[in-house]
Amino acid sequence: MTGLVIGFAGMTHLGLNSAVASAERGFDVICFDPDAGRIAALNEGQLPVVEPDLPEMFARRRARLTFTSDSGILKKCDVIYVAPDVPTDDKGASDLGPIGALIDMVDSAMAPDAVLVVLSQVPPGFTRGLKRPLASRYYQVETLIFGRAIERAMYPERFIVGCADPAVPLPAALAAYLSAFECPILPMRYESAELCKISINMVLVAQVSCANTIAELCEKIGADYGEIVPALRLDRRIGPYAYISPGMGISGGNLERDLATFNNFGDAMGTSTGVVRAWQHNSGYRRNWALRTLHATVLSRVADPVIAVLGLAYKENTDSVKNSPSVALVEALQPFRVQAFDPVVVPRVEWHPALTACANLLAACAGADVVLIMTPWPEFRTIDIAQLASALRGKIVIDPYGMLDRRAAIAAGLECYKLGVS
Repeated sequence: MTGLVIGFAGMTHLGLNSAVASAERGFDVICFDPDAGRIAALNEGQLPVVEPDLPEMFARRRARLTFTSDSGILKKCDVIYVAPDVPTDDKGASDLGPIGALIDMVDSAMAPDAVLVVLSQVPPGFTRGLKRPLASRYYQVETLIFGRAIERAMYPERFIVGCADPAVPLPAALAAYLSAFECPILPMRYESAELCKISINMVLVAQVSCANTIAELCEKIGADYGEIVPALRLDRRIGPYAYISPGMGISGGNLERDLATFNNFGDAMGTSTGVVRAWQHNSGYRRNWALRTLHATVLSRVADPVIAVLGLAYKENTDSVKNSPSVALVEALQPFRVQAFDPVVVPRVEWHPALTACANLLAACAGADVVLIMTPWPEFRTIDIAQLASALRGKIVIDPYGMLDRRAAIAAGLECYKLGVS
């Protein structure tokens, strides 16, 4: 397609998926990471993350991908994205030390006329504070969604690009690269772009918090939130793609980080953040929905229960367990026996000393007094309800996301509990 060479520095989730998508779009891509072991594994075809379609696309475009721990090769790049995953702690605070060190490494190795773009999530003010000349320094809002990373990298809705002066045209190489994705390009000042990602996530959290609050009232008054959702989606002010499915609090690390960042800026600048703190409180409360339901239906009634947990990842189609409601549940059940299964996540003994890792979902349910379907993996929708009922000792199913056909489960003698339904 083009003679441009695109670089990506940081071969974790964001950088790897972005690099593979760029190769799929026809670019030659240099993939740099200072971790020689990580590069060696990638050169052997061993992918460090779980994502639908990533292995197939990686194999298909392998010839366009150069994996290296030698920063000197970056001189061949016209545009270099710095794209490591930025780690966060349990309070959502970002550790910016590693990305700062990586930027310094890339900056010293790249060609003088190349363009550096920060793709990782960073707080407002970060990009303007870098040393590289303003004319060759940009920030781009990443669109990563775990479980949909390749799809999002291949087909972005728009590119949001932070610049020193958004009125000045983008460098030719960067403009040519972005244009290949055939979507709108929105230039804005650095700080606006850095805050834009946080703003998007805040609106999503507001939608989820509203859905969770309504769903809980539905459970108490005999309404069914699932019946309300179609009416909301048909309202043009809300729309068909709104985040209005109830859940068990925000998780994964990214949304938590953005709320924490906004609160920190609000505290420093004296702006109101009360509504953000209310969302955080709501998230913490909703996280314990499964535990509250389990206590009311089983723990308060059954002596020495056996508990089956299906799903450990914080969401489907990923191996990430960052702030996973399922892992939090398992950790809270340490006095009890727990049998767990997840298609990609291996249960860890540090989560629970009496945790049994099972080879499949029916093995996890064997002899259990209750089963909790904590991650909406697609394969859980095809559970044979008769086999499930036969495997269980008790008849309680806590199914927050409605993976089972509720009518069929009740007909099979199971007692089902779902978010938003009494």
